[in-house]
Amino acid sequence: MILFQNSIVKLDYNPATDILEIEYPDLHGYLLLEIKHNINIIVDIIKSYDVKKLILDSTRTVIAVSEEESKEVAMYLAAGIMTTRVQKVARLQSLNSDVEKTAQDNVGHIERAQTLPFQIQNFTSKTEATLWLLGSL
Repeated sequence: MILFQNSIVKLDYNPATDILEIEYPDLHGYLLLEIKHNINIIVDIIKSYDVKKLILDSTRTVIAVSEEESKEVAMYLAAGIMTTRVQKVARLQSLNSDVEKTAQDNVGHIERAQTLPFQIQNFTSKTEATLWLLGSL
């Protein structure tokens, strides 16, 4: 069921599996403040539904900001998720190798900067990601 959707982000929740799927937003400089606002909404919804498992779908994400700005958004999202009871985050990799390199660098930076209270793993397919989240992989 769609819990929230606008031009930046879409949250699709499956209560049977307790998996919230988030389409990672396109990163454009003019949208950064709005993206942070949407991250706050995402975190509030995660808390309201007490979600434990996330799929971050970045398969179609466009990054049109500096490396530093991209890292800032990723850190902001991670910090928000850390205030919830999320246990596992499955990230669907981008089809664009440049976007994926930036994303991998951001995840590495987050893992080095702080101890995450949740597991995070990258996947190329939604099926594998779902199986991992459900503990079947």
